[in-house]
Amino acid sequence: MRIHHYILFILLVLNGCANYPSALDDNFGAAVRQAISDQTVNPDASLKVRPPAQTEAQSVKSSIDRYQKSFEVPPLPTNVFNIGVGSGAGSGAH
Repeated sequence: MRIHHYILFILLVLNGCANYPSALDDNFGAAVRQAISDQTVNPDASLKVRPPAQTEAQSVKSSIDRYQKSFEVPPLPTNVFNIGVGSGAGSGAH
């Protein structure tokens, strides 16, 4: 008689581990897929083969040089005490 109780208990525990399909499983992720398709302008954009953008090497080199030189000289300190003082435009005081 005790063995029947153990077997029944084991079957009940294993039944809790069973995976039954539900209505949630059918539509899981549907909102994300819909949002992605709504926000995609051209779904075939990756299939188009376009040549790379053409640039002049000299202009690219000079812009990189300007960018790198911008870090060599630190900017001048700004005096924060006179910000907005002395502009004189429309102060309203007579």
